[in-house]
Amino acid sequence: MAALGAAGMAEAPAGMAEAPLFRPLSAEDGEQRPAEIESLCMNCFRNGVTRLLLTRIPFFKEIIVSSFACDSCSWSNTEIQSAGRIQEQGVRYTLAVTSRQDMNREVVKTDCATARIPELDFEIPPFAQKGVLTTIEGIIDRAVAGLEQDQPVRRATDEEVARKIDEFVGKLKRLKEVHSPFTFIVDDPSGNSFVENPRAPQKDDALVVTRYRRTPQQAAMLGLEGEELDEKPADSAEDLRNEVLQFNTNCPECNAPANTNMKLVQIPHFKEVIIMATNCDSCGHRTNEVKSGGAIEPQGTRITLRITDPSDMTRDVLKSETCSVEIPELEFELGMGALGGKFTTLEGLLKDIRDLVERNPFTLGDSSAPSKTEKLQEFVGKLQEIIEGKAKAHFIMDDPAGNSYLQNAYAPEEDPELKVERYERSFEQNEDLGLNDMKTEGYESEGAWGR
Repeated sequence: MAALGAAGMAEAPAGMAEAPLFRPLSAEDGEQRPAEIESLCMNCFRNGVTRLLLTRIPFFKEIIVSSFACDSCSWSNTEIQSAGRIQEQGVRYTLAVTSRQDMNREVVKTDCATARIPELDFEIPPFAQKGVLTTIEGIIDRAVAGLEQDQPVRRATDEEVARKIDEFVGKLKRLKEVHSPFTFIVDDPSGNSFVENPRAPQKDDALVVTRYRRTPQQAAMLGLEGEELDEKPADSAEDLRNEVLQFNTNCPECNAPANTNMKLVQIPHFKEVIIMATNCDSCGHRTNEVKSGGAIEPQGTRITLRITDPSDMTRDVLKSETCSVEIPELEFELGMGALGGKFTTLEGLLKDIRDLVERNPFTLGDSSAPSKTEKLQEFVGKLQEIIEGKAKAHFIMDDPAGNSYLQNAYAPEEDPELKVERYERSFEQNEDLGLNDMKTEGYESEGAWGR
């Protein structure tokens, strides 16, 4: 179907050649029209119409929305396909469904994502369904429709199997009434699925978002097993400190070839970090990311800054990938993994948080509710007051790995507005960092004893 869409797009008038292939999704864009292709209906084998819309949705990058309708038998089908790049990390959404309102949460599930309900031992494996933009109730309805599709044949050939499937379908239908809580999990190794947070920009206690590194099996499933980093190791640590390494990559916005620069930098009164910056000459997109150049610290770090003056916005900030950010006055919390690693100023980090909140796809366009939009505008307004120095607030960075940093403006003296606390990590935090199963001492003797 995608190949037909490309052929249909090729017949567009020459005057539209300079228009972007993926236009931002907007109800006010009168020029954005789907391509229509006559195609075969697989239900009645007569001709129907397939409509393809190549669009860009904030956060989800580019997608292809396809819709098929047959006037002869009234059969229809809709699906979405990701047209953007696979994300650097996989993502797992775990939602505790406790009310009927939770069933209405919007969900983007790509075709390579797995949906699970552990209480029923129910799983929709990857590539079993096409990508969809729907709700949790919609995903259950699609599963019920799929199970009931061949039930008449099963009842005639194997009554026992048909009876068990009927019982399981009944359990799925009862889930929609939410008589008892259950867990809904979407696990997407491509990182392109999404579950709505109706309380955005505030933290949703019922929704846990986990980003993880793909396994070799998951990378092979996505067709990434042959990728190798074309990086030349430095001859020595000293050469690495004095040299800016450069390697080829693709722009995360327009997917055009771009260069990424990497440099090892020593931060005063802190440690060495690796800064990576990407500039795209095609679309002008610029991004930077920071990785820790050292090991995980023995203790976690909690940094609290009381913002009292506009000059606080110029403080340097190093936020690692394992660091969470909290602003208690706004009841706002940014979890681990969001925004990645960054080396910027406090003003730059707050602006990135503002942009991340404003790009929430469920608060934009036709999918937004007036109450959510007003709530979002109120939050952005309060955050802007903090950025402009008109409001005082507390800015908290909590990094279990201890690799984050906030500049002390009075260094080497003590900063009266800055509080740095060291703490022992919990078992869960060590589990997230992969430390519980890591053994660095005494393993030689254990190996010799085992032999």
